Amino acid sequence: MQIARTLLLLVLFTVLSLASATVAADRPPNIIYIMADDLGYNELGCYGQKKIETPNIDHLASQGMRFTQHYTSAPVCAPARCSLMTGKHAGHALVRTNYANHPKEYAFGDQFGGQYPLTKGTVTIGSMLKEAGYACGAFGKWGLGGVGTSGDPLKQGFDRFFGFNCQSHAHNLYPRYLVDDDKQRFLAGNTRGLTGKTYGPQEIADEMLAYIRSNKDKSFFVYYPTVIPHLALQAPEKNIAHYRGRWPETPYKKGRSYLPHPTPKACYAAMITFMDTQVGRMLKLLDELELAENTVIMFTSDNGATHLNLQADVKFFESVGPLRGLKGSVYEGGIREPLIVRWPGRIKPGTVSDLVSAHYDAMPTLAEIAGVKPPKETDGISYLPTLLGKPDQQKQHAHLFWDFAGYGGQLAIRMGRWKGVKQKVAKNPDTPLELYDLDTDIGEKTNVAAKYPEVVAKIERLLLDDREKPVVERFRFGRYRD
Repeated sequence: MQIARTLLLLVLFTVLSLASATVAADRPPNIIYIMADDLGYNELGCYGQKKIETPNIDHLASQGMRFTQHYTSAPVCAPARCSLMTGKHAGHALVRTNYANHPKEYAFGDQFGGQYPLTKGTVTIGSMLKEAGYACGAFGKWGLGGVGTSGDPLKQGFDRFFGFNCQSHAHNLYPRYLVDDDKQRFLAGNTRGLTGKTYGPQEIADEMLAYIRSNKDKSFFVYYPTVIPHLALQAPEKNIAHYRGRWPETPYKKGRSYLPHPTPKACYAAMITFMDTQVGRMLKLLDELELAENTVIMFTSDNGATHLNLQADVKFFESVGPLRGLKGSVYEGGIREPLIVRWPGRIKPGTVSDLVSAHYDAMPTLAEIAGVKPPKETDGISYLPTLLGKPDQQKQHAHLFWDFAGYGGQLAIRMGRWKGVKQKVAKNPDTPLELYDLDTDIGEKTNVAAKYPEVVAKIERLLLDDREKPVVERFRFGRYRD
């Protein structure tokens, strides 16, 4: 009798499991898009990092596809996030550099009013997927409009937001509060000092995982723009202790920005490994909820590693490998980013792609995955054929475009093997174009403009043809200053 009962229970369990799997397969796949903050191209083990441990993200790469020529559309936070969310390259995007845009009446009576807001009616990845029936949650750093403005994530397609709405607020990881939808959630034991009782990124990760759990029975889109490893140097003591003593340290004493730290190398490595641990928790939860097979996970970074080398020793960690430039630069080190995509059963494990792609390709790619049409005005091209192992069906960009109003005004184009760069355009609109052959000079060391005048002329024409006059005066420079 007991054996019969056990067999019956096993049969019922199998039937229910198969039914659950069938329901999940019939739903559009879940999508999780993870964006690190100021993570260098070479700061993950799967991209060549030797000192910092990232076992979970490396495992993610081993189960999916790793891209070697993926780019952000801007070398700093807000414009990179704008292009990602709207599918427009920097010559067409609304936001083209960081710009604090504090409303006269701050949302919470403090200085963290947010950045220049996306306008009402903007089509974002969030609004696109929400219309397709997805539950959409954002957890981390937003940077595209303060609470209550037209750019508030709750007005841009997301039904849940938790984290740092304003980028300036995110410059301390032990904040007094985090934004919980449109309200404040005060964090116990924090004074916005070097340490505190409640680590902001931990709270954000916990809320992100709770959202996945609460939406396990429907298709969800989770946007997880973590604030790590952006400065200030702050991590829980147990994470720092894991690295303390491994390397010689020069304490960072507070200068013009951010907080001091006695062991900056150990802390920086600890921050990245902390981020990796949260990815591991996410993978474990998906397995527990039996959602892994029907979930697409993407991992990238908003821009290159920080240029503040006294705080985060990017030379020591070889954070961008052989690439030139860091955050704030349109040279490769400031804009070439990791991209890892896992989709069990659809993407062949352990594959590598050299497809030239950009963040603004995410919108059409996610649209195709979700079975909806992207907006007509996107500059992106879906890279789903590449993910599915169908390179013969993959459309490719004629060129990628960068229009960055910060750091003196910079322009760039990637056209096949060629990279054209213009620096300090705000003061000198007619500054000569630098030309690099990325096939032979990945470090952009040798300017070959004089040798290939016809390539220079073509890129110069593209720089004029592909740029629209920015809506915001602050984002205008060079020929668009007047």
